[in-house]
Amino acid sequence: MSYPPQTPQKALPGAYIQTPAVSEFRSSRLFPPNFLQHQSQALNQRGQVAQTASQRPDADDIQPIARAAKAVNEALLGESRYPELDNYIGRESRPNFARVQLTVILEGISSEYEVTNQSAWAPFQKIKMHTIPDRVFEQYNRAQVSTIMGLFADFNHAWVAIDNALYLWDYTHPSPDLASFEDASHTITAVRLVVPRPGVFVPSIIRLLVVATTSDVILVGLSAQTAPHGGKAVALYSLKMSTPVKGLDVDVIEGSDSTGRIFFSGRGSDDVYEITYQQEEKWFANRCARINHTRKGYSTFTPSLLFGQKAQQEIVIQMVMDDSRKLLYTLSSKSTIRTFFVRPNGALDLVITRPLGQTLSNVGHMTSQTDLISPSMSIVSISAITAPEALKTHLVATTSTGCRLFMSATSSYGSYSSSSNAPTSMQVQHVKFPPAGSSSPPQNQSSRSTQMTPYSNAPPINTSSRALFPTRTAVRYAPGYFLTFVARDPQAGSDLLFISGPDTGRIAQRPQDQQQPTKYPELALWLNLGSRAEDIGLAMGEFSASSNPVGFGNELAVQFDKPSSEIAILTNTGVHMLRRRRLVDNFAAALRLGGGTDGLDGEVKRFIRQYGRDEMISTALAVACGQALDVTSDSRLARISDPEVLELAKKSFIEYGGKPVYNESEMLDRSVPAVDLVRPSPRHEGLARYISRLLRSVWKAPVIQERITPTGGFLIVSSVNLNKLQEISQDLTKLKEFLHTNKSFIEGLAGPEALGNVNTKQEEISLQGEHRALHSMVILIDSVIEGLAFVLVLYDEKIEETILSLANETRQQVRNLTYEGLCTTDLGRALAKDLVKAIVNRNILSGSNVETVAEALRRRCGSFCSADDVVIFKAQEYVRRGAEAGADSDICRDYLNESLRLFKQVAGSLSMEQLNWVVGQYLSLQFYAGSIQLCLDKARESDRGNRALTWIQEGRPQGVSPSRLKCVTFTKSVQDKRMEAFEGRKRCYDLIHEVILSVERSRMESPDVVDGHLTLSGKRRDEAANEIDTSDDEVFQTDLYDWYLQNDRSEQLLEVESSYVITYLQRRSSDDIAHANLLWRYYVQNERYQDAATVQLALAKSTFMLSLDQRIEYLGNARTNASTTRPGIVRSTRTEVLREVSDLLEVANIQSDLLQRLKGDSRISPDRRPKVIEELDGSILALSVLFNKYCEPAFYFDLCILIYEAADHRVAGDIKATWQNLLERAHVEAEETPQGAEPYEMVAESVRSLGSKLGLSEIMFPVTELLPMLKRYAYNFQPNSRPETWVLDIFIDLQVPLETIYTVLESMFYNDEPPFQGRNRRLIGNDIVYIARLWFQDSIRGSGSPFGGEDNAIAVSQMLQMVMPSGLDERRFEECQNLRMRIENMLR
Repeated sequence: MSYPPQTPQKALPGAYIQTPAVSEFRSSRLFPPNFLQHQSQALNQRGQVAQTASQRPDADDIQPIARAAKAVNEALLGESRYPELDNYIGRESRPNFARVQLTVILEGISSEYEVTNQSAWAPFQKIKMHTIPDRVFEQYNRAQVSTIMGLFADFNHAWVAIDNALYLWDYTHPSPDLASFEDASHTITAVRLVVPRPGVFVPSIIRLLVVATTSDVILVGLSAQTAPHGGKAVALYSLKMSTPVKGLDVDVIEGSDSTGRIFFSGRGSDDVYEITYQQEEKWFANRCARINHTRKGYSTFTPSLLFGQKAQQEIVIQMVMDDSRKLLYTLSSKSTIRTFFVRPNGALDLVITRPLGQTLSNVGHMTSQTDLISPSMSIVSISAITAPEALKTHLVATTSTGCRLFMSATSSYGSYSSSSNAPTSMQVQHVKFPPAGSSSPPQNQSSRSTQMTPYSNAPPINTSSRALFPTRTAVRYAPGYFLTFVARDPQAGSDLLFISGPDTGRIAQRPQDQQQPTKYPELALWLNLGSRAEDIGLAMGEFSASSNPVGFGNELAVQFDKPSSEIAILTNTGVHMLRRRRLVDNFAAALRLGGGTDGLDGEVKRFIRQYGRDEMISTALAVACGQALDVTSDSRLARISDPEVLELAKKSFIEYGGKPVYNESEMLDRSVPAVDLVRPSPRHEGLARYISRLLRSVWKAPVIQERITPTGGFLIVSSVNLNKLQEISQDLTKLKEFLHTNKSFIEGLAGPEALGNVNTKQEEISLQGEHRALHSMVILIDSVIEGLAFVLVLYDEKIEETILSLANETRQQVRNLTYEGLCTTDLGRALAKDLVKAIVNRNILSGSNVETVAEALRRRCGSFCSADDVVIFKAQEYVRRGAEAGADSDICRDYLNESLRLFKQVAGSLSMEQLNWVVGQYLSLQFYAGSIQLCLDKARESDRGNRALTWIQEGRPQGVSPSRLKCVTFTKSVQDKRMEAFEGRKRCYDLIHEVILSVERSRMESPDVVDGHLTLSGKRRDEAANEIDTSDDEVFQTDLYDWYLQNDRSEQLLEVESSYVITYLQRRSSDDIAHANLLWRYYVQNERYQDAATVQLALAKSTFMLSLDQRIEYLGNARTNASTTRPGIVRSTRTEVLREVSDLLEVANIQSDLLQRLKGDSRISPDRRPKVIEELDGSILALSVLFNKYCEPAFYFDLCILIYEAADHRVAGDIKATWQNLLERAHVEAEETPQGAEPYEMVAESVRSLGSKLGLSEIMFPVTELLPMLKRYAYNFQPNSRPETWVLDIFIDLQVPLETIYTVLESMFYNDEPPFQGRNRRLIGNDIVYIARLWFQDSIRGSGSPFGGEDNAIAVSQMLQMVMPSGLDERRFEECQNLRMRIENMLR
């Protein structure tokens, strides 16, 4: 089609000689490359409708899996055509096909944003904010000169430079350690983390920390390791490399990741310097030095002196490195952009200088006058766009007004620059204006309106919005994440963040008219940071969906293949983490927040309008299969599993999937099946798109990659991480389950019964075509799952040996085999069968359980193949002849002996399936001895090096012990081979066990002796027993013990008198409780009580699935056995074991009390109760866990005090506070219990019970604290309780010495502490009289001295005299008088 000619408002760059921009049409070719080819293809496509249908390939000849593979390939091809960045920001001319003339259709400016305030459609979401550690603030408060902060986001670290010290910390860690660099002697002015040049440092130095001070630049080595919490633990190393930079005031540093070169500049000039570094000093080169690359570069263009006026110093404020093009960009304080070409020889050439005036002049050709692009604005930041992202666009410059200037650089003759071709000119390709906002001025309707109208029916472009003014700084990350920090109020010290990203779904929807340019829509969001941003960084690598500009920015294609980008923003309050939300996340959130079923129709239709029905189907299917992610309330990223959301997604997929279309008008030849003219529904297209995105990373990847190790070894590695294969398999399995579960609701999968709902023949044909398409996809899913499982099995085996065993031709085909070929082609299936045969043959040769391997292959990949051996077939034939001759005939025995001879010749090549068959045949013919011989020979041949015996002797029958590997150099595969050897032998021994059972059954059927003569059956049974008894196979004897235990023959094992029994039980008891129990029983039976106690103690402490009561029982038995004395036992060892058992038993009893109490605690929810019981009714936990996790939160203060006692915790304040809490809790519980005991009775019982458990410990049962505490409680809460002496009776019942109680009361009386002041002192006086009377009676019993001596008696008498005037009760007053008189009489 043609476009109506319109006159542009401004002359276009390149149209006139006077225009400063380089013409884009200098090339001798008038049209773009391949233009005529594309035009011819388009014309051919139009003519295809006229072709006869007979010329089409017969669709019936296409296998379903090939049809599905074609759909996946078309989906992948479609997504690989995602427009490149230049396509929707470029400014170019395209031909009008109708008139063959140039018509400008791309305007070069845009302002299309969708600023959303709906959380569901927000393009980014805040995950969490990591606060700055207090230790950093402590250092900050000591600052004297300056403080700067920054991020190393790819390492999850932040840094702060305070004066001359640098501190780093992992901001993802809740309590991180600070890594510090304090070797600088001057104030730090800049810090940068760069990649070192290869080969200069040891491999562990993966980064260089460039620290600039006012005097020098220092290089510090940095290494990183994965920390236990999942983050990075960094370490700094002094490299003793520095170079002086005094006077330069360095504040800008940039590094090249590919070359390791380091560039910097300072506030003193606009020069660009480089730091050079090398391993050793040379004659004319230091280890570290600096080079000025610009003094000769452009000094002629910028005179150092300006006469007549004072020149403002121009400095570099930002550097950006583009390694893909070998370009270094600098931005100066005067908004001048300079481009340097980094040459391989170490030179740095200034190739372009772009002053602000030239940039403004360039932009002036695109838009009318606007305040946003004027001399009053400045460029605040630049960001490089790498070559893989865009061919033409090189750089994005952001102005102080929030405009983005997309700039391209060209070299000679209009070609675009590359890593080997330095650019010579730069021009603005596109201007992205800020979004409309409240700060935008009202539109001017005059002729000088700032609303630009493009050459289409698109809405006007807003070129006057001041929503992003003033922009303080900005940054851009691929594929277009734009972060702008707006400082509306500079005095407030906080930024508004405007963050936008490309609306990938809309960009992917190409206009139906291919001559229309792809638009540049963006989704945006405002965030109030509440503080000033100090640094920004990507928490992971740059986004890349493709290595080429076409398809590079397709976020939809990789949303299930790669993690979403995360951006870290450092402010003075912490590190804010933002995550790019995928389209599947947005849709899931929209379903959740869209009003449920009632709002589903609106959300789905909106999605379809924006992104198309195919994309909606694919996204809904992904949500239904659990692919959507969201941030939880505890700031974790988790899959959305809300049943309502999943149900709505399923409904969207089923009900909005569209209908298949039957194009009957194309049927020109009746020989073509009508079903071939059916175009499947969007549901099929969405399903194919979803599958293609799951398989994207593996579909075209080779199954194997061959490598040669540095030592010359042969190695096979997977081109795709095996964990990735498992993830894909799991996702496909979920998809398979979803389709299977809902097939009755999905049109096309419902089966033949769905034909009952059609009304016309056309609908029936359409449904058949839909079923064929969807059924093909289901078959493909099954095939891929099976293929991935086969690859995983292949890599589980010794794949190098398997590949090397193939024929050369087959091996070459396997090298070229891709996952697509493996899962969808006949050749792939054939090669898979060859690989299976090789696996089986290798397992046969190694003596492994071929039956197990075969079953795994059959179950996971549906095929199994074993080799045929001529000797085996001969031996099998002899067995059949023997069976035909009869078991009791001599010829049968001859046949069987001959078969045994042949089988023993190839015993190492026998598969377990074959061995099982042979043993079964021998048993049916009562050839017991032959069965045992063959099994023993097979076991011996499968492990000729006797590796299984050494593996058993090392005590690892179940696997490799990691503790045994940490200090040795042999690999795990060596250990696995030995274990594999044991497993192979054990399978042979299992058959011998079957022979033993068969012999026992035979003995029950026929006697061994008849009339004093040995029967034939008895003779055969004796031969079998002799083979077992005379076997020198120690591995077999060990396996025989295993079999005894597995068949409840433990008593038979305990009766065996052999040193191998203890060794065997010790070896097996570490991972089997049954063997451990047998071991201590064996020790007890042999009166080795100390050893039995040690085993029982180990059982109580073990990780076996034992209840707490069982562990307490073990400890009780251990204490009994340890207490048993016997000659020969070392006393110190016995005492140590007994002490450990007693301590652990004390903790276990506390845990048991806690468990019983929690079982009846109504405060625990029914959902949590089983988990709590499971945690406590198992291993004996540490006292700190019992206290912090259970006792203290549950207010079990009596158990807390018992824990204090067990842990020897002697902090008096903690003990006193816990006792106080115990009294209060007991009182509250008594009041909350209706018709229960009086509160004081509950309190008294609690104190009395706990006191008896503590044994009146002076530390844990402090009478001096408890007695006053209880008296205050009685006064405040139970003033009328009876008896009045109930507090004292508690201590008397606990047999606390009366003298101690009297002393405490005396102290309370003298101290005059509240509430026992004034008249209330009589309460203490009453108690003193009561205790004094009891003490007197107790002391004179048996002709003893009153109160234990004359001095005490005098002191008590004097105390009674002081108490009498305090207002005692009448009864106590009389008791006091009488007692005092008796004391005085006895003292005379």
